[in-house]
Amino acid sequence: MAATMAAFRSLRNLLIRRVMAPTPQGLSLSLRPMSSIAQDEASTAAPREAPDHKYESLQVTVAQKHILHVQLNRPEKRNAMNRAFWREMVECFNKIAQDPDCRAVVISGAGKLFTAGIDLMDMASEILQPQGDDVARISWYLRSLVSRYQETFNVIEKVLWGAGRAPPPVHPSWTNPDPTLPVPLQCPKPVIAAVHGACVGAGVDLITACDIRYCAQDAFFQVKEVDIGLAADVGTLQRLPKVIGNQSLVNELAFTSRRMMADEALSSGLVSRVFPDKVGMLDAAFTLAAEISTKSPVAVQGTKINLVYSRNHSVADGLNYTATWNMSMLQTQDIVKSVQAAMEKQELKNVTFSKL
Repeated sequence: MAATMAAFRSLRNLLIRRVMAPTPQGLSLSLRPMSSIAQDEASTAAPREAPDHKYESLQVTVAQKHILHVQLNRPEKRNAMNRAFWREMVECFNKIAQDPDCRAVVISGAGKLFTAGIDLMDMASEILQPQGDDVARISWYLRSLVSRYQETFNVIEKVLWGAGRAPPPVHPSWTNPDPTLPVPLQCPKPVIAAVHGACVGAGVDLITACDIRYCAQDAFFQVKEVDIGLAADVGTLQRLPKVIGNQSLVNELAFTSRRMMADEALSSGLVSRVFPDKVGMLDAAFTLAAEISTKSPVAVQGTKINLVYSRNHSVADGLNYTATWNMSMLQTQDIVKSVQAAMEKQELKNVTFSKL
């Protein structure tokens, strides 16, 4: 142990001297294009079905090393979100959260569009004919129902409750609409949404819970809930203002349900890049995922958890949380490996990080 700490201190001191030293004239730092990294990763293995991921509404494949591709997979129904979807998304991302081989996720829609939103035909009875003997009991049922559907997208970004504490218990008088739904964990793996065609209603709820959003030129986004007589209740009204930072625009979209086209989505900050077509968009999404997957999973996943926490708390609270987080995470060997690779001018994709 003493020898390890001495080696670490020596490496740290050497790094400090290198960082503080003046850069030689004519020397510039450069990053290898992400596309070449993605091509290297793609050449190692063709996409294959992910083990332990069998669903009715989703298809999950191993797109590249350390990268999972989650597809909304009801193209004949325009990827409308039926009852199975709301349950299977939680199950899927719980498994992804605990998958030590997965370091990044791309989520997209099969067929001609991303999603048409909720499947009204499949879910009408659950929403319009709720269980309960009187107003109070029906209300408890509906609250529990909505809360559980909120977890379908919360699971994409959910962080630890407090400093590693368990979630608060559900009130015993709540009626559980679906006891088969798994208890949501957290998904610290970065999730990239790749949107083509329509992204309507609950689709906007879904993508605003993702970490990065790309879209094709034919994409449009629509907060559709007011057109079916309700307020969006599974995340859009809470996340969209923070994503685009323009409350007036959010209000306009939510009150009118008008379409936001791809160029406006880019200029408003809803997406970070727009591509000519679905193929180019997915290629770029996998390229980005491949770049992320070369980094230390301790660093990347810790960064996501702290970003999500800081978004919902004050700067002071966020700094305190990060300090508490890093008092243990700074002891990872990933730092030694990453620094050594930088000093030896090695690419991170050639560094072996332990599974997480």
